Amino acid sequence: MRGRRRKWHYWDKFFKALDYFHYINYFQLVMKMPFIEKNIVGEAVEALCEALHKVPAVAVEAIEREARPANQAAGDVALHIRCANRPYTLLGEVKSNGQPRHARIASLLLRDRSARMNRDVIPVFIAPYLSLESRAICREYDVGFLDLMGNMRIVFDTVFIDREVSGKPISERRSLRSVFSPRAARMIRIMLCDPSRPWRVQDLASAAEISIGHVSNVRKALIDREWAGKIPEGVFLSDPDALLDAWRDNYKGAKGQRHGYYTLLHGKALDNAAQKAFRQKSKQENMVFASFSAARWLAPYARIGTDYFYADAEGMERLREALKLTPVSRGENVVIRLPKDMGVFLDNIEPAPNILCTSDTQTYLDLSASGERGAEAAEHLRKERLIWRDPILTEPMSC
Repeated sequence: MRGRRRKWHYWDKFFKALDYFHYINYFQLVMKMPFIEKNIVGEAVEALCEALHKVPAVAVEAIEREARPANQAAGDVALHIRCANRPYTLLGEVKSNGQPRHARIASLLLRDRSARMNRDVIPVFIAPYLSLESRAICREYDVGFLDLMGNMRIVFDTVFIDREVSGKPISERRSLRSVFSPRAARMIRIMLCDPSRPWRVQDLASAAEISIGHVSNVRKALIDREWAGKIPEGVFLSDPDALLDAWRDNYKGAKGQRHGYYTLLHGKALDNAAQKAFRQKSKQENMVFASFSAARWLAPYARIGTDYFYADAEGMERLREALKLTPVSRGENVVIRLPKDMGVFLDNIEPAPNILCTSDTQTYLDLSASGERGAEAAEHLRKERLIWRDPILTEPMSC
């Protein structure tokens, strides 16, 4: 009996511990957002006080959390300070998201509320991280800013605090990687074919061959960064150049197997053989000129001795046969890459009969990631092919 009681005693402890962990998980799920908000506000107040305490002429007299009315979206914290015997109120709007769209909304609300108050008010937008674009928006509306990474600008009276730090938080880098992930890139690549065209979620999901949920997530990220806008007809790219710049800066090349070959064909003979292979390919085969080889057809600039292709397994076999390719470990003059994601084939273009190339966008990205000469060729391609004009004045670009 004693051993049985001891066994039940241990089981009782186990189930009590299990109930405890269930309770903790439930508590975290239910209370997660309020706790995050409180922590952000607390860190914001601490960062503001730390910055102001370094200015001898400024004294913080009182700190209060703004009582936010139901119809008021600005004002999370208020610091009552004194500078040169003159009272000021530092009105801070704290957000958990510092993307440009949120920075613009908060700046407008802060500026409006500050103008309606009967005392000297210093509006400040506060977030965990503010990008260069978000900081520029705050400057545009004459609103101070501060992020928990250390970037800040607070200007009033004789006080001028302006500080910028390098680096981005891990969450921001992860967010950018998700925006330009292979499947999300399918959607962006298609939208860049005609930035002014509005897309419905369902249509964009079908064209990019990704899920509706994925389209919705990417759309929200583009709108938050003010790279895209929304109208009743759908979502469109409002700043395609900024989007392309960010993609280029985060592009590491298409993932996949790289195969090097040697062929005796070159110049016109190689083009004719490739043209024949493109003409004879079946629906199951994918193959296109890529990188410098695609740029040679789209916007010639740099001459190199290697030809580049994207292909799937069936397309590679077609190219090996048509171009009489021999596998080599070094000294190749033909490179075929088998991409993991087939999205690079969704927006191919045909600059000449039976000549298939990667799109202007994909060619630009591949050139940008291929070294100094590639960067020069990429900029030439961009000036020639990636100029988006007013859709009212010109016809939409074909991809």
